[in-house]
Amino acid sequence: MRKKIARMNKINTVDLDWVQQFIAANLPVERPPDVPEILLHKAGPKSGLRHLAERDPHFGSPYWAHFWGGGLVMARYLFDRPETVSGQRVLDLGSGSGIVGIAAAKAGAAKVLAADIDPYAMAAIELNACRNAVEIETVLGDLTTDQPPMVDIICVGDLFYEADLANQVSGFLDRCLEKGLTVLIGDPWRTHLPTSRLRLLAEYSMVDFGEEPGNTRQSGVFAFESRTSPYGDVI
Repeated sequence: MRKKIARMNKINTVDLDWVQQFIAANLPVERPPDVPEILLHKAGPKSGLRHLAERDPHFGSPYWAHFWGGGLVMARYLFDRPETVSGQRVLDLGSGSGIVGIAAAKAGAAKVLAADIDPYAMAAIELNACRNAVEIETVLGDLTTDQPPMVDIICVGDLFYEADLANQVSGFLDRCLEKGLTVLIGDPWRTHLPTSRLRLLAEYSMVDFGEEPGNTRQSGVFAFESRTSPYGDVI
């Protein structure tokens, strides 16, 4: 049964309906590795994503079309520990395919926002949410430049792959902590992960985009915590 998906920002430059038709026709639905509770549209060798790029000169890297270790490990964690998000308002930051938001909704979250800067991700999230019969509000834009939305938990899957992005995300997460929000991070130990600020909650062996088929790597779910002084004071 199709659930209503609320678009909190209008997409003016992308024909969202056409993009969704393209994704539905060319990206087959798969169960992500180690997260069989979810169905997602995923790009394959014959998906022809170049047709989207040919149609739109601003088409970016289609992160939303692939499985990433950070999103997979966060989704797995939420299914294993549904009490983490049950009854809570959740933001899936840098949502991509929507896998983390979908996992949160299936685990019993009261409300889920899925935010991404890519309008194509919005199209994919809506399709994937409907495929999984969950309700998600999509938010197009960079939320890291503003104050946190009205939620209880921030889930971040795989946003520490570049130094500048990692710094920007960390600054936003600090503002989230100041508001009393819980911040969870899923990541396969990428280079720019702020490990000094993290407390490991769980670790899984997961596949990751770019790895050879069948290969896995250790990926963790972490609590992002406030800075402390040498004397133990929060700073």
